[in-house]
Amino acid sequence: MKTIQPRQQAWFGYLNQTRFSTHWGTWTDIHFRRTDFLDRASQNLYRVGLTYYVADQVRLTAGYAYIQSFLPTGTIRPEHRPWQQIWWAGRVGRINATQWIRLEQRFNRRIQGDQLRDGYTFNWRFRYNLLVQMPLWGTPVVRPGVPNVVVQNELFVNAGKEITYNVFDQNRLFAGLSYPVNKHLLAQVGYMNQYVQLPAGNTFNNNHTLRLFIFHNLDFRKQP
Repeated sequence: MKTIQPRQQAWFGYLNQTRFSTHWGTWTDIHFRRTDFLDRASQNLYRVGLTYYVADQVRLTAGYAYIQSFLPTGTIRPEHRPWQQIWWAGRVGRINATQWIRLEQRFNRRIQGDQLRDGYTFNWRFRYNLLVQMPLWGTPVVRPGVPNVVVQNELFVNAGKEITYNVFDQNRLFAGLSYPVNKHLLAQVGYMNQYVQLPAGNTFNNNHTLRLFIFHNLDFRKQP
């Protein structure tokens, strides 16, 4: 029998892409996630990466993420997560689109009940993300001072010998608004539905989530 568990969450994130030269830059994002809306911590995530700019709109990144997942009893379960990504962007008419394909290698601390055990489980995870945004007025280019409608969907798929029932991991569907404060800083807020299949296979979490992200892009290349 399929069981769906509804929950309320709030996610806060800071995402930075910094470019230092024609071909090289960094990726950083930090997330703090709360469950039962704001009642208690659910997860903290710290991710870094080194980016190679194939072109302005095509980027390759590889990096590492450290995740702390908080159990209701207060136990903190650590995860180590190397990752690799292809990122690209473009525009069709008034629609500005960003896509990425991300591959993750997930090393989760073994756990029994609410107690940490020795060693780590391992699995691969594949992610495909598509984000589209459109300015509410004026020219089709995203620019400071003009709000944008944003729709985003990201699909997660698991693989590996320890994955039995939940090859489908989760789907995140987001709708909201973004506001470019200036050419470097953009705020995004809205609603996200996160639908997660748990390892048992017949149990799902349906998370109704308030999401607030800050995007910070810097470019330190020498100007001609």
